[in-house]
Parts: sequence; C-alpha cells; structure tokens
Amino acid sequence: MKNIFLLLAISIFISCGSKEEKKEGFEYNRTQKEVKKSTTVGGSEVPVDLSNKGIGPIETVDFSNPIDVEMVTLGENAFKQKCMACHMANRKLIGPAMSGIYDRRSPEWVINLLLNPTQMLKEDPIANALLKEYNNVMMLNQNLTQDEARAIAEYLRTL
Repeated sequence: MKNIFLLLAISIFISCGSKEEKKEGFEYNRTQKEVKKSTTVGGSEVPVDLSNKGIGPIETVDFSNPIDVEMVTLGENAFKQKCMACHMANRKLIGPAMSGIYDRRSPEWVINLLLNPTQMLKEDPIANALLKEYNNVMMLNQNLTQDEARAIAEYLRTL
C-alpha cells in the first residue's frame, strides 16, 4: 500500500514540472501591439508600398515646407464634413486611422483614393487589401474636387 502511495506521489510530482502546455484555440493578449507592415497581399495583411501612386489623375504631389496653414484649415473642414464618419486621426473606426498615413502610403495614392475610390477599390492591390481588412466596407465617393482632395491631404500631414 505504501508503494502505491509513493508511486502516486512521484507521478504527481513529475507531472507538475515546468513542462509548458500549448493550448489550441483563440488567445488575445491585450498588451501586445501588432504592427502590420507586409509587402504582400494575403489574408488580412495590408501592404506598405510608398512607390504605389494609385489609379487616378494625380501623378505627382510636392508637399511644400512649411505646411500650408491656409490649406490645412480648408482640409480640416472638408475632412470633418466628409471623412470623420468613417475615419479618426488616431484610431481605427470603419476605416483606418489617418495619423501617419504618409508612412504607409504615397501622397499621390491618398489623393487618388479620395478622388477615385470606386476604381481604386477594384483595381489597386493596396486599396483592395484595405477593403478586405475593413470587412468589405467600401469607401464612398465624396465627389471631391482636386483642390478639396489636395487640402485634405495637406491636413493629413498635420495628424
């Protein structure tokens, strides 16, 4: 009888060692920050490609230094009226956060998306990946003029 208890005690001691178990299934770690900077379109990854100019009338954009304050004011007003329903500066909403947009996209791409969202969402690989990332919620065409789109682009520089 003593041998059975001894054997049982040893087996319990061995099974309680530092062996790590991996659990299958979903795990969420709130402290982990994940930054997606992929160069491929796959799953829900969105590529970062600053050489992509998008599809539309804008081929080059030269941002002046310093920032054009008058244009920023016009852009901020247009952004608040036409973009804030889906976009916030520092957090995702229905669409991506706008802060740091020029670290992920070229200015030409941004303005072409503002002017030509329907075609961009169909034909541009980055826009298509963003569409998938945001549950196929399409960006609406706000019928912006090139001046309005340029002003919004200038405002986005300040975020």
